[in-house]
Amino acid sequence: MSGKDYVSKTEELLKPILDENNFELVDVEWVKEGPERYLRAYIDKEGGITINDCELVSRALSDLLDEKDFISENYILEVSSPGLDRPLKKDRDFERSLGKDVELRLFRPLNGQKEYTGQLKSFDGETICIGLEDGEDLTVSRSDIARIRLAFSF
Repeated sequence: MSGKDYVSKTEELLKPILDENNFELVDVEWVKEGPERYLRAYIDKEGGITINDCELVSRALSDLLDEKDFISENYILEVSSPGLDRPLKKDRDFERSLGKDVELRLFRPLNGQKEYTGQLKSFDGETICIGLEDGEDLTVSRSDIARIRLAFSF
């Protein structure tokens, strides 16, 4: 089994837990950091996630992972909120962010730069469009985006 399989099976296990509690799944990651492997689930809800929410989901998920036992490697399970700098990944993230300012980082420079900030105007399965400060629109392929998240000014 691959890390991708671990992620998709974990998402399946999480769905009923999250639905029951009106939580949203933001992302699941299978990552190696140093000698450790981590299975991370990022959850959210209207008004924000609390430590008790994370604990509830972590316990329920941990029990299911032990029961199904499909991950052969040692790993550390983490359940947390995605935080303020949460990346936009799924269509619902983009829908929620329409009309808001976003920071965009590309894998390769476009027009001489890799980073842009602008208002998220539209998106589809292939592209996103942001309105830049100079009034121009920038449309880029979603596959060219290294990271996109809400822009915050403090």
